[in-house]
Amino acid sequence: MSRFFTQDHEWVDVDGDVGTVGISEYAQSQLGDVVFVEVPEAGKQLTKGADAAVVESVKAASDVYSPVSGTVIEGNAALADDSSLVNSDAEAAGWFFKLTLSDPSELDSLMDEAAYAAFVEGL
Repeated sequence: MSRFFTQDHEWVDVDGDVGTVGISEYAQSQLGDVVFVEVPEAGKQLTKGADAAVVESVKAASDVYSPVSGTVIEGNAALADDSSLVNSDAEAAGWFFKLTLSDPSELDSLMDEAAYAAFVEGL
């Protein structure tokens, strides 16, 4: 499995042609306590960079953008019951949605973990 990041602080774990998408530890730390998450429904077509989900915190509401194009196969239902998973486990149990990648070459424009860590250090 490979993990990639965007400059908007989304991550995507890729396993075969399936990507699992969420927001980074850095993003959740900037948001503060998450109180609501809206994830896309299965079957929704997403294009790279398009609005895919919404996360609301005590500080602000933010759009989550799809790091790659594809078809949503699952939204994280656990977030409806416990949106704080985004704060407690942003890069694992707090994932937002899974999708089937329609163009794996889009991953080439994303950052690996080392490049993302350097990017965040420069903020």
